[in-house]
Amino acid sequence: MSKTALLFAGQGAQMVGMGKDLAENFPTARAWFDRANVALGYDLASICFHGPDTELTKTENAQPGIFLVSWIAFELLKGRVPDLKFEATAGLSLGEFTALAAAGVMTFEDSIRVVRQRGQFMQEACETTRGGMAAIIGLDETATREVCTQAGVQLANLNCPGQIVISGPADKMNAACELAKAKGAKRALPLNVAGAYHSELMAGAQPKLRDALAKVPLANPMVPIISNVTAQPHTTSPDIHHRLVEQVISPVRWEESMRYLLANGFTRFIEFGPGAALSGFMKRIDKSAQVLNIADVASLDATAKSLTA
Repeated sequence: MSKTALLFAGQGAQMVGMGKDLAENFPTARAWFDRANVALGYDLASICFHGPDTELTKTENAQPGIFLVSWIAFELLKGRVPDLKFEATAGLSLGEFTALAAAGVMTFEDSIRVVRQRGQFMQEACETTRGGMAAIIGLDETATREVCTQAGVQLANLNCPGQIVISGPADKMNAACELAKAKGAKRALPLNVAGAYHSELMAGAQPKLRDALAKVPLANPMVPIISNVTAQPHTTSPDIHHRLVEQVISPVRWEESMRYLLANGFTRFIEFGPGAALSGFMKRIDKSAQVLNIADVASLDATAKSLTA
């Protein structure tokens, strides 16, 4: 029997205008934007719809903005497909919070507030360190680990075959990229990011996030949620809190997470949020998997039609 997993976008997916056509076409979407504005105490909807890009890409806005658009896409699909069934959730980095909310572990308000705080704490860590990231294309994990060891950087995202992101001190990124090319990488590209996410340089965000999460009550999940840190389902509430704090400095084991789901009978994956990066990763992990996504009205219509056919 086919099983469905819901996937939620991570930072980097943000784009000015995200969610705007959903809000214009669905009163329920507009209501969620308004609810988010009240929960946060500022006009996040306007930043999502109109930018400017420099404001939207700030970690403290990008993270709650992507969470919000992803959540609204999820809610709209439930409205269009009332008997929607799913057996697991997962999210890339900040998307793990959306995955937890979709599985009933956190309320919407608690989730978006703590995601905003997470973004602020990570932004502060970026400002007190000099970090960078780079995408390594066409090099396997073993060789990339060797590059990290030699260059003094870390693995940040293990996304899919042939695409790994590294993270660490900014002054070590160019050397790491050159080492990767020397080992056979097709490309090694420094990324335009504020800091070294998913590395030890983010450690300053951890105690603040731990304190913020301690105030968030957690319910039992309705379905398994896959942890970025372990590539296995979360277990207890203390485990969830611990893993979310650990995640800030740990590599995102996305390919391994998806392979866990595939090995456990999942054949359909629905991505929520701006862009379609997770759909692209899955196509490189397993071409036979059915992949759907919802980012706007057109993709909502297409996905709802596919699920109700």
